[in-house]
Amino acid sequence: MSKSAIPVEKTGLIIVDLTNDFLAPNGAYGRAGQGAQEIAALPERIKPLVDLLRAKGGWVISAQFTLVPAKGGEPIISPHLKELRPFLGKGDFAPGSWGNSLVDTLAPADLVVEKVAYSSFYMTRLEWVLKKCGIERLLVGGIVTNGGVASTVRDAHVRDFDTTVLSDGCAAFSQATHNVAIEALKPVARVATIAEICAELG
Repeated sequence: MSKSAIPVEKTGLIIVDLTNDFLAPNGAYGRAGQGAQEIAALPERIKPLVDLLRAKGGWVISAQFTLVPAKGGEPIISPHLKELRPFLGKGDFAPGSWGNSLVDTLAPADLVVEKVAYSSFYMTRLEWVLKKCGIERLLVGGIVTNGGVASTVRDAHVRDFDTTVLSDGCAAFSQATHNVAIEALKPVARVATIAEICAELG
């Protein structure tokens, strides 16, 4: 896709799931020994773009996976997630908690959306907020490339947002998985590096 003429004031960076429960050593995933070097490196890699967007009047949007508490505070966990991540429990990814917050390196976000599935759009207020704020162009990064990032990018595409996925601004649990996911997104989004976007925003 060609470079967009949409101004930075109408550009938003969606940061998918770069929260403490995913990344911090004492977060839900860290305590369970779940992580990857490429994932851990993302906040520092994305920070220059976040700083530039703030300076130029763009938007920083944090889309945060959330486990909704039910009776007694026990989280509602989908069966497939229970099977994949049996260590998740009460208090993990709870709304408004430290674990469910954007990591300090990138905080604070201009807009925060709690999400309950892979896509940042599925059953959330994201589309409404983007339109109310006049955001037309989306840059997408975060984790994981083949999950939350891919689902968010595809949903942005079908909603006619000008969408770019940051090839070095997202990561998966393996480089091979990341590479395949990026290649699969090329028909529905522009693929660019953080440095390329920073140069364009100038």
